[in-house]
Amino acid sequence: MIISLTYIYYLTGIFMAIIAFFALKDKSNSKRILTASFWGLFAVSFIFGDIIPPLYMGVLVIAMAIIAGAGGVRLGMYDEVSQEHRFTQAKKLGSRLFLPALLIPIVTIIGTLGLKDISIAGLALLDKSNITLVSLGVACIVALLTALFLTKDTTIRSLKESRRLIDAIGWAAVLPQMLATLGALFAAAGVGQVVAELVGSAIPVDNRFMVVLAYVLGMALFTMVMGNAFAAFPVMTAGVGLPLIIQLHGGNPGVVAAIGMFSGYCGTLMTPMAANFNIVPAALLDLEDKNAVIKTQIPTALLLLFCNVFLMYFLAF
Repeated sequence: MIISLTYIYYLTGIFMAIIAFFALKDKSNSKRILTASFWGLFAVSFIFGDIIPPLYMGVLVIAMAIIAGAGGVRLGMYDEVSQEHRFTQAKKLGSRLFLPALLIPIVTIIGTLGLKDISIAGLALLDKSNITLVSLGVACIVALLTALFLTKDTTIRSLKESRRLIDAIGWAAVLPQMLATLGALFAAAGVGQVVAELVGSAIPVDNRFMVVLAYVLGMALFTMVMGNAFAAFPVMTAGVGLPLIIQLHGGNPGVVAAIGMFSGYCGTLMTPMAANFNIVPAALLDLEDKNAVIKTQIPTALLLLFCNVFLMYFLAF
């Protein structure tokens, strides 16, 4: 293959290494060494994750947790452009300002659906086994290049702004990756089987609607507990989605997986455990109520969850 997921990981690792370098140079940050160490270790996990033995990778993760838990990840000083310059640029660009953000889902869909079978000189253009993730990575690069073209700004400026945003999110930026790993560990430990037994004893598994309802609600609830849909997905799919919806009732795996993840995202909207999505924005906006974002999102999440039950019931079979 020409573009594999490994290359996306390498680019992410290089990006995090640059963030660590900037943090180390920032003498205004009293914890600059610890902050740089945190982002540096995160970079190492992306660049060398496929060759580092699991034991040492576990030690790396524990080290990151200790640094974050000790308050070692701090904000620094940033070379920001003035508010006047921002407003001037925004007025000049107008609606074109949204183009880079819109390109991410558009290019991702194009890559996932339109380029999955494209080959060059006998080599697949994109990694078929991780087609969506690779397409997402390519989409982010395309969006970055487009943003640089539109704003006529420098790559260094984009990196500095990225560092400012990453530091604002802080240690919560690593939660999706860590929670996804936790979900895989839960699945390997047999939690999915326990869930299957509980569901089997609580509902009539021969009733298609009840099984779909259990899976959709279970994805949302487990996501609320875990804080991330990627953590809930392997557990709920192994316990309910695969054995009951797909194997027992013959559901379409693609539809079940897509709507299942969507249901998990509904749970993400309603939980403080998803700190990087719900608590950090409240802090960045200086809201008095740290749960204000969650309270605003709950009606939308419940409506979407209700719709997901019927979407899966009518589309998966």
